[in-house]
Amino acid sequence: MKIAVIGGTGLIGSQVVKNLNAAGHEAVPHSQSTGVDIISGRGVEEAVAGADVVVNVTNSPTFDEASLAFFQTSMDNLLAAARKGGVGHFVILSIVGADQVPELDYYRAKVLQEKILVAGPIPYSIVRATQFMDFMDAVLSWTADGDTVRLPATPIQPIASKDVAHAVAEVAAGTPLNGIHNIAGPEILPLDELGRITLSHEGDNRTVVTDPTAGMFAVVKGDVLTDKNAHLAPTRYADWLS
Repeated sequence: MKIAVIGGTGLIGSQVVKNLNAAGHEAVPHSQSTGVDIISGRGVEEAVAGADVVVNVTNSPTFDEASLAFFQTSMDNLLAAARKGGVGHFVILSIVGADQVPELDYYRAKVLQEKILVAGPIPYSIVRATQFMDFMDAVLSWTADGDTVRLPATPIQPIASKDVAHAVAEVAAGTPLNGIHNIAGPEILPLDELGRITLSHEGDNRTVVTDPTAGMFAVVKGDVLTDKNAHLAPTRYADWLS
């Protein structure tokens, strides 16, 4: 199949392209660096023309309220172009539990993206993943202050980006689900403990202080960002670190 991967030069997209091409498909990466602007619409029709499948793994440049407008505009442009181009399957990557955390603008924006896709004219698949292991250093930086890092004990089920990319490629090459496929890492750990494990591995002497009010994950209630019934990826956090 010919598969257009929008956001195909990023962390997930580049691996999706590699996996699909290795499986014998013709996966083509598209992004701003290749001349495709999903907000202005420049190059979008050309990018999806002749594609059997469109995979959209683009991300909003901000996590604030502006992310809602980003996903609204980008999905409107992509779906219109995909419909015109006769695309038969549209895949997006979302977040496990996104609909359970309306306090976060970015999570509300991802739910909006899902709703736009579901209401659209094209058979679809939504892959929801838990938090990426690859973003742990960024999470630590948000609440770092001198020799301490403050983190809540929010349950997290971290997944490696390579496992996410594998799942997205597999779904893209299959029949449209017209539904949601949840994927998650093999273990659930409190975020503060993940922070300690990460700093220890990196030889970082900073101390993690458990603070239920610290950072964006402080508003998460219970274990909604985990899913024991999801398809479990093989990579454990300690193995990923090493």
